[in-house]
Amino acid sequence: MITPAFELTQDPDFLTVKIRVPYARASEFDVYFEGEDFKFYAKPYFLRQLTLPGRIVEDGREKASYNTDEGTFTIRLPKEVPGQFFEGLDMLTSLLAPKKSRSAKPLVEEMDTTASAELCEENEEEFDWEMEQIPYEESTPPLQHPYGFGNLRSGVFQRLQDELSDVIDIKDPDQTPAEERRRKRLAAEAAKFEPDHYLADFFEDEAIKHLLKYKPWWIDAHRKMTALQGESHQEHDSPAFVVFSEEEREQMRKFTNKSYLLDKRSRRHVYLGLIDILLAYCYEICVNEGDKNVESSWNIRKLSATLCWLEVSFSSIHDVLVSFGRRVLCYPLYRHFGLVTRAFNDTVMILQLGKAAVLKCLLDIHKIFMESDPAYILNDLFITDYCIWIQKVKSKKLAALCESLQKTTLSKSHVGLELEELEAAAVLVQEEEKALKAAGTVSKQQLLCSESETSDSEESSSTSSSETEGSDSDEQESSTSEDGEINSFQGTLQEERTAPLIDCNGLRQGTNTWATEVGDGKSKVSLQSTTPPGKLVEELEMQIQSAMRLSEQPEGLATAGCISQEQEENPVPEPDRFSEDAAGKGNFLEVSPKPNPLLFLCSTNEDE
Repeated sequence: MITPAFELTQDPDFLTVKIRVPYARASEFDVYFEGEDFKFYAKPYFLRQLTLPGRIVEDGREKASYNTDEGTFTIRLPKEVPGQFFEGLDMLTSLLAPKKSRSAKPLVEEMDTTASAELCEENEEEFDWEMEQIPYEESTPPLQHPYGFGNLRSGVFQRLQDELSDVIDIKDPDQTPAEERRRKRLAAEAAKFEPDHYLADFFEDEAIKHLLKYKPWWIDAHRKMTALQGESHQEHDSPAFVVFSEEEREQMRKFTNKSYLLDKRSRRHVYLGLIDILLAYCYEICVNEGDKNVESSWNIRKLSATLCWLEVSFSSIHDVLVSFGRRVLCYPLYRHFGLVTRAFNDTVMILQLGKAAVLKCLLDIHKIFMESDPAYILNDLFITDYCIWIQKVKSKKLAALCESLQKTTLSKSHVGLELEELEAAAVLVQEEEKALKAAGTVSKQQLLCSESETSDSEESSSTSSSETEGSDSDEQESSTSEDGEINSFQGTLQEERTAPLIDCNGLRQGTNTWATEVGDGKSKVSLQSTTPPGKLVEELEMQIQSAMRLSEQPEGLATAGCISQEQEENPVPEPDRFSEDAAGKGNFLEVSPKPNPLLFLCSTNEDE
């Protein structure tokens, strides 16, 4: 027979059982319920017995329906006490447990042994008194140190030597006492701690801050529970905020229901081990932001001393927190104390949500270990038993554990790795480096200022000299330009003055066309060059005016006046006069036979 998939929900007056039975005959099914018992049969499915956390009653209000599309039966059963809250409806494994016998009959009975004793005496062989007697010596069996859930296992790793090194850090746990495991664990953690790695994550914490912003599912559920805590009058209302997936329900149905006989010390170790495992799981969820990868199983088992070192010597919750804090700062990729605090707060939230939230986390751990080849051994040693055991734990005890955890504090000084001293030394070195850097910057600035002052003084001196030179050169250029302008103007005037004038008779006159040569032969100076430029302009103006006056007079008078005025202003040298050169020879100044057609100072009347 097949155990069908099922789930239970409730409201104040009814308990609803939803059973999924695909391909079953809907016309042939049986339902039985009475008190705390519920049974269901629809071939080939058989729900043998559900032990309910509360009593139900048959009073005519019960109702059943079948959905052919989904293949599910929905059965509504009235509660015997309306308004009663049934706790643990999500704990499917515990619901499948058989009902305990309530018979008062003793488990061990003493039978009448008279006939049997006589029969034994008749069959007993005669004792040989002459047999050699050997004193009894108590043989001590090989030392076996238990481990696992509730310290109920031993000798497991003797058969699994190949997988031992991939799962736990301790060698030969079957022959290692609990105190020696603890001593070796502390020594391994101290050797593994790297101050440089810790300080790098302490100062460069951008990635850590990003991870701390992640919000897993239990934060939202805890917020809703806190918001409705004052409104709800029910004592345990947290399962409403924790929803199991179909895969998780299937996991619970596959577990075999067990009962655990634990003494007080073993129960204490189970509760402390639960906190240790949840802390490691919360760290894994935070650093991977809820995503699973190949390192997930390694993170969980490496950060939990209960899983990695089979630790059973925890004496208090504070010991668990110290162990977890040390391992976070020694082994994983992100080694920051803020992640320890975050895992602590998340574990408190999970415990406050109740055993449904704890079971959901344990089922996720079980799945992670099942998908990791060597880590599946830890499911057999711890996680499967935790998943079954937590379903039967009373919520009051879990709430008391959460309250004790919440009151426990953990600081950096408790982990014993001298974190505060390392941070203080690192901060001091950082301040010294900043001071040295600032001093170097100031000295560099002073050096640059001195260099800039030197360069400025040099530039100012060179600028003054260049300005002096520039002013001199400007004066020279201005004088040169002025001289050039004057010379060019004088040259123009010289050309105009030296150009032959045409008199009224069409004869060319050569006025001011001669030049004197200095007798010493050093330089030739034209006559016009010694004349001031203003006087030359006046002479030219006078010549133009005289020419215009002559053009208005009669021809004879004009010619005579023109010639006479020209002779008065610029007397023509005599033919017998000549200039002497350096050799003492005389050269007459000859007039060019070619007339200049551009200069006509006198015009003639063609009619006359």
